[in-house]
Amino acid sequence: MRVRFAPSPTGALHIGGARTALYNWLMARGNAGTLVLRIEDTDKERSTPENVEQILDALTWLELDYDEGPISQLSRTDRHQELLNRLLDEGKAYRSNATGDDVKAYKAQHGADKGFRGAAEETGAVRLRVPDEGSTTVHDLIRGDTVFQHVHMDDPVIARADGSVLYNFAVAVDDADAEITHVVRGEDHLSNTPKQLLVYEAIGASAPLFAHLPLLHGPDGKKLSKRHGAASVQELRDAGFLPEAVRNYLALLGWGAADDQTILSTHELTEQFDVARVQKNPAQFDVKKLTWLNGRYVREMSVDDLTARLEAFTGRTGLREAVAISQEKIGTLADFWPLAGFLFDGPGDDPKAREKWLDADHRHALVQAREALAHLEPFDVDRIEVALREVVEVDPARKPKDVFQPIRVALTGTTISPGIFESLATLGRDESLRRLDAALSGAA
Repeated sequence: MRVRFAPSPTGALHIGGARTALYNWLMARGNAGTLVLRIEDTDKERSTPENVEQILDALTWLELDYDEGPISQLSRTDRHQELLNRLLDEGKAYRSNATGDDVKAYKAQHGADKGFRGAAEETGAVRLRVPDEGSTTVHDLIRGDTVFQHVHMDDPVIARADGSVLYNFAVAVDDADAEITHVVRGEDHLSNTPKQLLVYEAIGASAPLFAHLPLLHGPDGKKLSKRHGAASVQELRDAGFLPEAVRNYLALLGWGAADDQTILSTHELTEQFDVARVQKNPAQFDVKKLTWLNGRYVREMSVDDLTARLEAFTGRTGLREAVAISQEKIGTLADFWPLAGFLFDGPGDDPKAREKWLDADHRHALVQAREALAHLEPFDVDRIEVALREVVEVDPARKPKDVFQPIRVALTGTTISPGIFESLATLGRDESLRRLDAALSGAA
């Protein structure tokens, strides 16, 4: 099996492209195959080195390696010209100056469903001759067979008048030369496939099998866009998602394991993935579901592994204790610092939280908590919990939140933190008392 991922470097690698890359990668790795990376960079205005680097960076982060490439499509110009000239010499293609208006006039004369047929000229764009009889069948592993009657197909333009070839010609030549056996790509390419099959036939090459993937929609059923959350791989990375969780989630967008399993390691994905089981209907990308799945991965990691990821993500060191008490409460790496940053940078400032929990009504409980903690030895989670629960029980009218929330706001400046007992132990007695004193002084 030989598959390829062939992105156009006209921008960042978006979610749909990442899923296409993943599916090709899974097919190659699950079938002892070869994955070829080709950069379709013939659009000289929009294809930039920076965009190529973005694509390579995204694939590296997703941990999707490739066996051959990256191959520049532009570097194959001589080969494209060689075959283009051969088709012209063999009469399988011809030059034509026909315009869009000429095509409309032809259809007005011969019928709207009749494919355009032009006459050979000395100059002009190059069109591929489509037989008047017969049909071309796209054998699709997902959608089954789709038949395109030749009589309805225009002679497609395969090169401009200046000789530069168009997508449908270049991609067929490149796939044929690379001996690609399976072309897995988005369904927006389905209409291109019969034209490419005609190119295969014209150059005497065997056609690959095709699989056209359903498009991605947002939860509202509309085509996926930035309004639905992260649109590119880099945005997912910057939002704190884990590559293994993203691979898992993307694999399930349109495909599912036979037993409907949701959490699948990359090894399990390579063993189970079958492109023939991809659904025909659009799949829904939901950043909330991805966040839930990512949280599952976060909580199953070792503390050391998660610490390493978070230190790389935040650029900070010495995070292990804070990670250990935060792991159960974060869904992404980006959730960590808003939750636990107070341990390192001091309390934040949420005026509403201070107004509600550091008012006169809660001051007495905070004073008692401070006294209970002042001489606690050792200053560890278990003893801290016992001491503070005793403060709660001093007043029958008190609820745990009447003690714990004022402490939390004093320590963090907000109402959000890891467990309050764990937070106190991690800060240590001296720093905890200093922050309680500061809060009491401000509430005086």
